[in-house]
Amino acid sequence: MRYPYAHCMKIKRKPTRLEKKARRGQRGYPVATIAFYGPDASRASKVAVGIVRTEDAEPTEMKRWFSDTGDVRRDAAIGDEIIEFIEEHGAKTVAMSSGIIGCPHEEGIDYPDDEVCRQCPYWANRDRLSGEELPVQ
Repeated sequence: MRYPYAHCMKIKRKPTRLEKKARRGQRGYPVATIAFYGPDASRASKVAVGIVRTEDAEPTEMKRWFSDTGDVRRDAAIGDEIIEFIEEHGAKTVAMSSGIIGCPHEEGIDYPDDEVCRQCPYWANRDRLSGEELPVQ
């Protein structure tokens, strides 16, 4: 029997090792925080990983990975390096952003404070966490 909507079926992909670690939930401190950034909502060109040692503390260790052409979320080599970094710092919990949360460029470093990134116009009028367009003021 042919399924009339078989061509519309979404193909599930296998979760990455990082996604599996994040799904385990809160297991105590230290916590590894993982955030993805990209020029738009379709491709993550940067991932930042921080290690938070105790509740209400700032990250004590921070490392970033970049890709000029690929998506860091699907790069197995970068994923392996992140796992190694997390294990090296003894993180018990992994907290990961569910999507891309903003521009990969850093305010005050790559562009002036209180301005929008000229290289990533997609994020100029968007909420970084939801990706929704903000009302123009």
